[in-house]
Amino acid sequence: MGSGTRHGHRHDHGRATGEPAAARPGADHRDAPARQAEEPGDHGHDSGPGAAGHDHGTGGHTHAVAADADRRWLVIALALIVAFMGVEVFAGVVAHSLALVSDAAHMLTDAASIGLALLAMRLAARPARGGFTYGLKRAEILSAQANGITLLLLSVWLGYESVRRLIAPPQVTGGLVLATALVGVAVNLVAAWALSRANRTSLNVEGAFQHILTDLYGFVATAAAGLVVLLTGFARADAIASLVVVALMLRAGTGLVRESGRIFLEAAPSGIDPDALGDRLVARAGVVEVHDLHVWEITSGQPALSAHILVEPGGDCHAVQRGMVELLRLDYGIGHTTLQVDHAPQELLNVTGRPGNDDGPPPEHGHCADAHGPVHREGPHPH
Repeated sequence: MGSGTRHGHRHDHGRATGEPAAARPGADHRDAPARQAEEPGDHGHDSGPGAAGHDHGTGGHTHAVAADADRRWLVIALALIVAFMGVEVFAGVVAHSLALVSDAAHMLTDAASIGLALLAMRLAARPARGGFTYGLKRAEILSAQANGITLLLLSVWLGYESVRRLIAPPQVTGGLVLATALVGVAVNLVAAWALSRANRTSLNVEGAFQHILTDLYGFVATAAAGLVVLLTGFARADAIASLVVVALMLRAGTGLVRESGRIFLEAAPSGIDPDALGDRLVARAGVVEVHDLHVWEITSGQPALSAHILVEPGGDCHAVQRGMVELLRLDYGIGHTTLQVDHAPQELLNVTGRPGNDDGPPPEHGHCADAHGPVHREGPHPH
């Protein structure tokens, strides 16, 4: 029953946030007590059986990404890649160079990955509506995962071809390989620079950037192979350079699939330990228990959190909620939170070391019959 963001105008189906009114553009600037008195449905205690308690959510979470600027840089990189790719395919066929052909194939996936990233950015920018309550933000993660899988599949094919050419190397025109690879290095440097100007906190943009960066390293290896063939006639250097590209593609592809998979499986963002976070929340004054704690990412760079908080009878639920929202925003960078805050029942207080306790063992699930994940209380507790 968490609340969402208040956006300067009121919807009958929306809820006000825990954000101070002065911080919300266009918000009602009346003092909080007066507003609560006039809007009794926004906050309050339900006294009937099965009452739901307080549902509080944050406001003020902005996900400002310069989408237009990102698209501009991606279009520049795409134009460079497509223009050079045709030249490289022709040179690779003429020079009988698998390294050049493999680089061209990788550049094709570069172009596809950037095109997919542009499409995903457009989809992700659409507002949330209908059944898509988060919008289409995870289209960017789908794009990143597709880029990673493409890198892995392409590395398998190029690895096979490289090994085959190590066994039976064809004649390679070293000079043409070297010249083409050097031009490729220059093109990929400019493309990588363009993508580095975009918002690389987006896993979608990072996926396209990893494609370009891997291609850049591959061109360096190909140029070295062309130089070796030109100076020594060692044709297997071309296949060895291809294997270097394969290793880089495997590394980049594995990283993208792993990170996108974490987001799809709604794992906690890297660098946030949910158990340690839960212990820190329950240690705050007046808090008895924290459970149903979930931390995930809506899309890359947009962490979210929800939790059920139990406070001591007579405690200020609103103050506890506001303090937690501020803590999560400042210390963990989590600006999208939904906190359900309730007063703890007396039977729970009797066994958790609070006033009036009977020193009995804590209940297995406390307030909820089926808590999701660890139940955080003061003192030692299972994680």
